[in-house]
Amino acid sequence: MRLIYCCGVVLLLTLFSRVSHGGNILVFPIEGSHWVNMDVLLRALHSKGHNITIVRNSKSWYVKENSTYYHSITVPVERSLGEEMITDLISTMIDFERGALPVTSFFNMAVGMMGTFIEAHRIISEFASAMFDDQELLRKLKDSNFDLVLTDPCWGHGIILAKYLNLPLVYNVRWLIAGEAHFSLAPSPLSYIPITGTGNTDKMTFLQRVKNVMVYLIGQTQHHIMVSQTYQKLCEKYLGPNSDFNELSLSADLWLMRVDFVFEYPRPTMPNFVYMGGFQCTPAKPLPQHLEDFVQSSGEHGVILMSMGAFVSALPADMTNEIAAAFAKLPQKVIWRHKGDRPANLGNNTLLVDWMPQNDLLGHPKMKLFIAHGGTNGVQEALYHGIPVVGIPLFFDQYDNLMRLKDRGGAQILTIHSLDKDNNFLKAVEEVLNDPSYRMNMQRLSRLHRDQPMKPLDNALFWMEFVMRHKGAAHLRTESYRMPWYSYYSVDVGLFLFGVFLLVLTTVFILMRCLYRTVCKPKVKQE
Repeated sequence: MRLIYCCGVVLLLTLFSRVSHGGNILVFPIEGSHWVNMDVLLRALHSKGHNITIVRNSKSWYVKENSTYYHSITVPVERSLGEEMITDLISTMIDFERGALPVTSFFNMAVGMMGTFIEAHRIISEFASAMFDDQELLRKLKDSNFDLVLTDPCWGHGIILAKYLNLPLVYNVRWLIAGEAHFSLAPSPLSYIPITGTGNTDKMTFLQRVKNVMVYLIGQTQHHIMVSQTYQKLCEKYLGPNSDFNELSLSADLWLMRVDFVFEYPRPTMPNFVYMGGFQCTPAKPLPQHLEDFVQSSGEHGVILMSMGAFVSALPADMTNEIAAAFAKLPQKVIWRHKGDRPANLGNNTLLVDWMPQNDLLGHPKMKLFIAHGGTNGVQEALYHGIPVVGIPLFFDQYDNLMRLKDRGGAQILTIHSLDKDNNFLKAVEEVLNDPSYRMNMQRLSRLHRDQPMKPLDNALFWMEFVMRHKGAAHLRTESYRMPWYSYYSVDVGLFLFGVFLLVLTTVFILMRCLYRTVCKPKVKQE
C-alpha cells in the first residue's frame, strides 16, 4: 500500500512538473495597435506559465519598461518612431487625403510616401544596430536559453536576431514589411485575390484585375527598395555577406495570422499558417458604473460608439464639428473617443472620453452601431459582437478591411474626402441604423466566426507551445522560400522545354529537308 502511495505521488509530481514547465520566449513587439494585440497574446502566454522577455528601445511609446507579466531589456537609441512623429505623419496624411482625388491619393501613398517609409525602417535599423553592437547584451541573450523568438514582421529586426541566435521564429502577423503576409509565401493568383490598397473584392472586372496586378508590382518594388536600403545591409553586416533577408523572413516556423476566413476572402494557404482572427475578442465584461449609467439612459434607442483608433487623437476641427452636429440630431446616445478640443456644437446625447473599454461596449446589448476607421482590431471586435459599422478609413489597409464587411452587407464606407459634404455622414449613419439588414448580416458573420472547434487564442497558444516542444516546425515549412523566382514559377523549366521543342522541331526539319533532297534530287544524264 505504501509503495502504491509513493508511486502515485511520484507520478503526480512528474505530471505536475510537465504541465507547469514554461517556455522562455523572446519578444520583439511593435508600437500602436500592433502592440495592443501582441499584449493580449503575451498575457495569455504568461498565464500558462511561460517566461516572457521583451526587447524594447529607450524611447518606446506603448511598450512599458516595467510590467508584472514580462521582463524587459531596454536598448538605448537616439531616434524612435514615437508618438509625436506618428501623430505628425498621420495629420499630414489626413490633410492630403481630404483634398486629393483617388488617383493622386494612390500615387501619394505608393510613391510620395516612399521616402517616409524608408526613413521609418532606417530608424528601426538603428535600433537593431544598437542591439548587435552591444556585446554584453548579445551575450546575455545567448545565455538566456530562449526557446523561440516571437515578433511582428512588419519591422525586420526580430527576424535578424532570431537567425543570429539560431532560434525558432514565430510571427504575430498580418503585414510583412510592405505587403500582406500571404503574398510572400502562399500561392496568390491575382485574378481573384485582391491586393490591399486596391479596394477590390474577390470578384473583379477586367480593369480591376489590371489594377490588382499593377498595385502588386508596385508593392513588390517598394518591398525590394525598403529591404535593400535597410535590412539587407544589416544582414550582410551582422550575419555575413551571403545572408539574404528575404529568405530569412520567409523561413519562419509559424505564422500566426490575425485574420480568419469569415473576414478574409477564401484563398490558398500554407501548412504553417495558423489563423487566429479575433483572438483578442472576448465576451463583454461589466462596464464601469458611469458608462453603464450613460448606456442605460439611452432607453430603447440604444448607443453608438465612435473611435478612430490608437494613432488618431482627433480629426480636423471642421470635421469634428460636422460629426458632432450629426450626432446631436440622433435619438441614440453616443460614446466618442476624442482627445481634441471639444466641438462647439456637441449635443447633450454625446459623451466624449479619452479611453473606453471598446470590446466590452461593443458587446453590450444596447450597442447599435460602431463608427470606426477600419483597423484590424476594431473590425474584428465588431464582427465578433455582430455590430454593424460605418467606416471612415484614413490610410493603409483600413479601406480594404471595411470593404470586406461592406461586401458582406455589414457596413457602409465614407471617404475622408466626402465625409463633411452634403450631410453624407448623417445619411450613412441613419441608413445603417434604420436598415435591419446590416445588423442581421453582421450577426450572421458573428455566428460563423464563433462556430469553431477551438478558440482562436487557444489555437495560437497550442501552436506556439508545439514549436517550443519540437524546437521548431520545419516539417510544416515549404522549401519554396529558398527558390529563386524563375524556379518558383518554373520559368527555367518552361524555357528548357521550349528549347527542347525547338531543337526537336529543327532536327525534324533538317532531316526532312535532307530526305527530300535525297529522294527528289534530279538524275544527271550520263553520256
